[in-house]
This record gives sequence, C-alpha cells and structure tokens, in this order.
Amino acid sequence: MKRREFLSLTVAGAVAIAGGSALAETKPYRIYRITYRGRTPVEEGFDDYLAANGVPVEVIERDIGRDTSKIPALVEEIRELKPDLVYTWGTPVTLGVAGRYDAQDRSGNITDIPIVFALVSAPVKSGLVAELENPGRGVTGAVHVVPTETQLRAMASYRPFEKLGVLYNPTEPNSVSIVEELGRLQETLGFELVAREFNLTAEGKPTADGVEELIAEIKAGGAEWLYLLPDSFLGSVYDRVVPAALAEKLPTFGAAELAVREGGALVALVSRYYSVGQLAASKALKVLKGEKTPEEIPIETLSRFSLIINMEVAKELELYPPIEMLNYAEVLTG
Repeated sequence: MKRREFLSLTVAGAVAIAGGSALAETKPYRIYRITYRGRTPVEEGFDDYLAANGVPVEVIERDIGRDTSKIPALVEEIRELKPDLVYTWGTPVTLGVAGRYDAQDRSGNITDIPIVFALVSAPVKSGLVAELENPGRGVTGAVHVVPTETQLRAMASYRPFEKLGVLYNPTEPNSVSIVEELGRLQETLGFELVAREFNLTAEGKPTADGVEELIAEIKAGGAEWLYLLPDSFLGSVYDRVVPAALAEKLPTFGAAELAVREGGALVALVSRYYSVGQLAASKALKVLKGEKTPEEIPIETLSRFSLIINMEVAKELELYPPIEMLNYAEVLTG
C-alpha cells in the first residue's frame, strides 16, 4: 500500500448542520437520553443544535456506566414515562433499547417511541436496521465512523504496513462485523490481520485483565499498527490498551475521536463527536416537529473527516508523519 493511494477525506452523505432558526415553542419536548459512559461532546452538539433552532426540551438523563445489564430497567422506565423521543449512545445501548430489526421476540424493546441514536458505527451489520436509506422501523441516527478502507489507507499513508493488529470485544456485534470486514480487505489492500479478543469473565463480559499480554502477542505476531476499533468496551479501557501498546513500541490508530484526544493514540481519522451530535439532532428535530417519522429518515454519516495526530506520542515513538500530511492534519502538541 502506497501513500498516493490515500483516499479523499470527504465522502457523500452529509446533512447540512443548520442553526439559528428560532421556532416558536412553548411546551418542551421530553427526550429520554441513555449514555454509555457519561456525557461526551456528542451530547453537547445535540443539545446546542436544538437550542440554536429554538426547540425547548426536557432531557431525562440516564447513564449505564458501561453496564448493559441496566438497560432492561431503563426500558421499563421509558414505557412508564412515555417521552417524545429516546436518544441512545453507541451500539450496545441502542441494540439493548431497540433490539434487532429481525428479532422474532422484541417484547423487551421499545417499539412505539421514536429512537434517534449517535455513535453506532455499523447499523446494518449489527442488525439494528436492514438498510441505511430506509430504516423501515422507528429508529434513525448518525454514524460516526469513517469507512474502514479509508482509515486503512490513511494509516498506510502515515506508515506503510504489511501486518495490522486489532484487539476487540467478541460480544459486541459492531466490533465483530468490523473485524470480519478487515478480513475481507486483507487481499484487496495487501496486508495480514493479527487479531486478538479481549478476555471474558465467567459471566461472559469483556475484561481488561490480560490486556498487556494480548498486545504483546499482537506485537510478536509482527503487527506494525494497532487499530483501535470503534468498540464501546475498548473505548472504556484506553488507559490500559494504549500504554501497553506504547510499551511495545506499537503505534495506535484510532477510529474514534476520543482515541486520540483522551486515549493517547498516535493518530486518528474521525468524524468529530460534536458534529455527530448535531447531525443526530437534525434528525431528532424532524421527528419532534412531525415532519418525518424515523422510518423515513436515512441513517447517515458526516461528509468531512478530520485527521488528528498526537505529536507527543510521535516523539515518544520516534515515528513522525510525512511532511505533506501536516498540511491538512490537526496536530496535538500537549
């Protein structure tokens, strides 16, 4: 893979982020919000968009603290409160609330209240919807992940590779689907995948125990990059994964903004969280105003992506980006 193969960082499918059009509202809409690990810039973008458009809302905030076993109780609360809209963050939360589109028994899911999600990276592959253009059910939202092939080409532009390492949660459908996609891309892009799964507890939940050994195995397997998938559990243990990779002199490439801004990854190609929140809010606005139902609103990603380089990590690894990359990348210096 060569640097000249690097794809454009712009893809089709954007929704313009509008603002400033005040709407004469009196009674606030009630939004029931479930986050995975607390408030993020996604929620800031979502709230700011609605405020800028003069939409009064009452937000019922709930956070599961990375524990999906809390979701059934929240589903029951949603049924009792009957909000105007449910906002979900991430694949595990969204699937827990909405369920798969093809599930025979969805008695434990919300089926009669509109759901708008953010930070679900593979809605079709995870079984949330059958297709993006026509969700066909009461669920729509904003995808935050840059296409996998585009990320790999960006990675190769920074540092060509023959072996790619990945550590993922085998219980997260989104992550499994991305690893399967990486497997299919091996021949097309000419690399070998070195994959490891997080260890599981006796209850079948992923754990950070043994992370250092797993990353050492990935390095010993010849990996030249560790690809940080948009995996909700992985995102919660960056503080274990990234230092372990640095100890092995293994550069990390993030698929999510937090991977580089808070997780300490070397580089990331991302959709900005704040903008993803605005995109999700634009869809929520259409639902709340009765302009369209979720079934009619396409699930989309942003059209512009950001390449972010952590120069402190580059210095530590002595692995600097090509000079031409600095012309369009955002560089973090501290």
